[in-house]
Amino acid sequence: MTYTRITYTVTDGVAVITFNDPPANTYSYEMMREVDHAVLEARMDAAVHVIVLTGMGEKFFCAGANIGMLKDADPTFKYYFCLHANETLARLEQTPKLVIAALNGHTVGGGLEVAMAADIRIARQGGGKIGMPEVALGVLPGTGGTQRLARLVGKARAIELMATGALSSFEDAAAIGLVNHVWGDAELNGRSFVDAVRDYARQFTPPHRASKAVGHIKRAVQSGLEMSFHDGLALERELQQRLFESADAQEGIRASLEKRKPVFKGA
Repeated sequence: MTYTRITYTVTDGVAVITFNDPPANTYSYEMMREVDHAVLEARMDAAVHVIVLTGMGEKFFCAGANIGMLKDADPTFKYYFCLHANETLARLEQTPKLVIAALNGHTVGGGLEVAMAADIRIARQGGGKIGMPEVALGVLPGTGGTQRLARLVGKARAIELMATGALSSFEDAAAIGLVNHVWGDAELNGRSFVDAVRDYARQFTPPHRASKAVGHIKRAVQSGLEMSFHDGLALERELQQRLFESADAQEGIRASLEKRKPVFKGA
């Protein structure tokens, strides 16, 4: 696929998907198809161990769905558009590779829904606002927002945030667990925000980390939390057994006994 509404790059085991539709990086059906394709490309590429999502420029990560597109669309198109967006984010969430959302600017509406499908969210200090204002349009967050937000911050807080449509600072979002980190000048240390996140992501790639173990940790948590506790334990055991059979587990155990730093290969 030729990408026209996103950019896709791979460097040192990190794939970066950048929303690129100025001025607000809103997503259309065409953009979401490109995102879907890029997620599959990263999933199937053995050289990719971490996926980073970000927005082009410094003002917006993503402002959600393109309102102009939805205004002119019929109800059937809107339904299938939302269904496909849900399927894309679920594919991202279930891909056994770590996903990091680099929130470079305003992250609102569907943009926050995209970010919540990532495993880790890192925001640029003073970069913008975050929240779900869909209620002002007479609709609800329909790309997984009602479900993922409640799982991240709790039922009561999620209902209040969505019912009021309130926007918050990244710092306030971090205080309630919606954002993992907020980085300012000290963390950036002269680097661009995206470069700093890319450097952070590299710690989860070989030879630094057993990326297969990271991916299986993600699978155990993402899938296990939707199961009963005992079914989750069964999944954990099966994933652990697969790791015991991996070359990286053998290297990790051997390196520990030899009192040296392990050199992982992602295998």
